[in-house]
Amino acid sequence: MKVQSFKVSLLIMGMSGIVAQIVLLRELLVSFFGNELTLGIILANWLILEAIGSFFIGKSVEKTERKIEIYVLFQLIFSMAFPFAIYLSRTFKNILIATPGEAVGFAPIFYSSFSILLLVVLPHGALFTYGCKLYSQYVREDVSSIGKVYVLETIGSIIGGLLITFLLIQYLNSFEIAFAISLTNTLISIFLLWPKNALRFVQLRNGLWSLSVILTFFFTYLFLTPASKEIHLSSIQLQWRRLNAIHNENSIYGNITVTKRAEQFTFFTDGVPSITTPVPDIASIEDFVHFPMLLHEKPRSVLILSGGAGGMIHEILKYPVIRVDYVELDPLLLKLIQKFSTPLTKIELSDKRVKIHYMDGRFFVKRIQDRFDIIFMGISSPQELQTNRLFSSEFFSEAKRKINPDGIIVLTLPGSLTYLSPELKDLNGCILDTLKSVYRYVRIIPGDTNLYLASDSIQLKRVNAEEMIKRFEERKIKTNLFTKTYIEYRLHERWLRWFMQSVEGRRVRINSDFHPIAVFFNLSYWNALSSPYLTRIFKWFEGFSLKLTITLTTILTFLLFAIFIKKPHISRYSIPYAIFTSGFADMMLGLAIIFTFQTIYGFLYHQIGLLVTAFMVGVALSSLYISQRLEKIKKDSSLFLIMELWVICFSSLLPFIFPIPSYHVEKTTIYVLFYVTFLMMSFLCGTLVGLQFPLATKIYMDTHPKEGTLGQTAGLLYGADLFGGFFGGLLGGVLLLPILGLKESCFMVAIIKVSSFLLFLLFTKIKK
Repeated sequence: MKVQSFKVSLLIMGMSGIVAQIVLLRELLVSFFGNELTLGIILANWLILEAIGSFFIGKSVEKTERKIEIYVLFQLIFSMAFPFAIYLSRTFKNILIATPGEAVGFAPIFYSSFSILLLVVLPHGALFTYGCKLYSQYVREDVSSIGKVYVLETIGSIIGGLLITFLLIQYLNSFEIAFAISLTNTLISIFLLWPKNALRFVQLRNGLWSLSVILTFFFTYLFLTPASKEIHLSSIQLQWRRLNAIHNENSIYGNITVTKRAEQFTFFTDGVPSITTPVPDIASIEDFVHFPMLLHEKPRSVLILSGGAGGMIHEILKYPVIRVDYVELDPLLLKLIQKFSTPLTKIELSDKRVKIHYMDGRFFVKRIQDRFDIIFMGISSPQELQTNRLFSSEFFSEAKRKINPDGIIVLTLPGSLTYLSPELKDLNGCILDTLKSVYRYVRIIPGDTNLYLASDSIQLKRVNAEEMIKRFEERKIKTNLFTKTYIEYRLHERWLRWFMQSVEGRRVRINSDFHPIAVFFNLSYWNALSSPYLTRIFKWFEGFSLKLTITLTTILTFLLFAIFIKKPHISRYSIPYAIFTSGFADMMLGLAIIFTFQTIYGFLYHQIGLLVTAFMVGVALSSLYISQRLEKIKKDSSLFLIMELWVICFSSLLPFIFPIPSYHVEKTTIYVLFYVTFLMMSFLCGTLVGLQFPLATKIYMDTHPKEGTLGQTAGLLYGADLFGGFFGGLLGGVLLLPILGLKESCFMVAIIKVSSFLLFLLFTKIKK
């Protein structure tokens, strides 16, 4: 085997891992009604399986003499499993007997995504441990081998991340991407096993070499012929069984599927029905449009933030409006609506009064200089950190500056006219409190979908049912279900009285950019519908605080201290514990940076990709730097402690750097300055991670020479890093950031890192 071929295979390992992760995350997101909790569960399963593969399977490298053969075997298993996992992710839901677009509970998401990812992630995790041992064997290096493999995998991840973001998703379907990645893995396997007539393990080696050649031809055929498109289309039909899927396409923003039944088209965005034409949900659209349009005396200019096509614009144009600005993030959605057009959408999108803008809604509101009479928010609830930006007090303040003195902002939330569950009370009450903190008057029209209208004009409160009916008749608006009787029914005072009584007695909570508590309340509501048996866990997390974090961390530190004192041989795990907490900190701080960036600048995917790239570049450069100098470092433990202090300081200072009032960003100089600052912070976060990991491997092998074999050390520390990332991703991004907010979440990371600093200081020999 040539050393250069092996190094290339390590790059391919990193590239394959990140591409497979992104593709499968997107596929499973469509199948399981994606929100942040769904993503957290899937990502958690990925990290758990990667850690198991790295440590429990990868540690077998010390016992086998067939290292390169097993390494290639893992590559081939990954190559075959990746396309198969895509197929399973589209069809597995059929086994659950669930309807496309229907939410699936926590347990089915967990066990099904775990099963689908199993054969992809386990061998990929084991490749890292085997790669470290083989690098040491062929390049004739020792401790630094782990760091250099870590560098090569990271560089491969950077390449894969850039390819999937800027090229692959835009031009290839998921199966074409998978076949291309599988082809690179089987192709490099041929070179790794060359010459095939090696002296040892001839039969196994020749068999794997032949299998690599066969699979290379097989994946080449699938990639270059129409076979990949046929597999793609057949799996789509199975995924959308009984709904007649006629089109499926990816963009950098998500997946859109178009189904057709008779003459009715339904557009699914990431598995969720978003628009139906030419006969939409008439009742919901008429409610959403006509109540605010009648409450305003003379609506002339209207802004729609998402969801305007397919009925809403049609209803608005029944009024003598002069201008309708329609903002939609994903151009693909309207492109497909125009491709599968109906008389309704043709009228809407071709009207000269309608101007379409393809950008983030909040970014548009921040930048535009015009004012509007009514702003419609077409997003139904703050489902994740991205959409929360349109339900925060900061956004409501921005929108207030962009409406006329008698202007109205309109939004909806899930509701009920029979029973408001505790989760619905929390969600509705939180947004109500947030609106009241910004606007003088907030009017609620309760229903199965609650309609919220906010304004600084007293007219919002003064216009009663009689006045609305009068305007309705004067303007001669033709509707299907929205009638005089219906207006009287919906505006009857008993409904509002019942609603206000239902939400009484709760704690006042303001939803903000840097404390997105509404995201947690929405996830809690979703969980209550799909997995009610987890309600108590969500309630427990709702009471989570920084004080509780300090208490739990202190108890854990003393517990570990007592165990280490009583059983000194266990104290060797102080180093893996430090790497575990660094993995947790790495994920939490990375999420905090991305979360703050999207809050201030808008969720612009390419720019978020640059943030991740800056992080990975920091990991790669710092790992390479420290790995090349490992043998020369004498005071490695002291240096590691200094790095622990760096992470603690970085975590403590980060929340004070970013939360600048977002309107300052409108100034070009400040905009550019903070953009560069974000890239620098992401780079520094990656640098801290990259410096620690190689140094930890050297310390562990030096202080525990009997247990610290290269393969075991690589698997143990890499697994600890991944387990830390798992907890940071699942708990941090889904629960802790929304509940604690940016500042307290970062302080929590610092507190947890203090515990690993103290245990490392007390139970690791410090070289002088």
